[in-house]
Amino acid sequence: MADYVIDGSDRVLGRIGSHVAKQLLDGKSVVLLNAERISISGSQAGLIAKYKRLVELKDKANPEHSPYWSRRPDLFVKRVIRGMLPYKMPRGKAAFKNLRVYIGVPEEFKNAQLAVVESKRPSEIYQAVMTVGELSRKLGYRG
Repeated sequence: MADYVIDGSDRVLGRIGSHVAKQLLDGKSVVLLNAERISISGSQAGLIAKYKRLVELKDKANPEHSPYWSRRPDLFVKRVIRGMLPYKMPRGKAAFKNLRVYIGVPEEFKNAQLAVVESKRPSEIYQAVMTVGELSRKLGYRG
């Protein structure tokens, strides 16, 4: 069972991601629920342009060596958190293996005790906000 079960609804991606990364590096296992409801700050046009460029990056010489950004919300959030870890080092690899990210709330976590992450709501901090689910649909996710 996970040490921390966190609900990502109405939280800012960078803030909750850094909190999760810190817990992972401390050796705890973390489950992040409702990945599609996590917010990203910034204008919709700017966010879509930025991530569309990342998703479509291809190495012309060998496209298989290109970086991969998933359009699926749970894998997208997991990739962002991976960027906050030293994932090429043994400590970071071990920490990353203790992370589980889900779209929605699976049956096994319906009655789980949720850890509280102290953070302001995105609407209190930023003028322009977009959820990861909305961004994923704009990038081509059909789930």
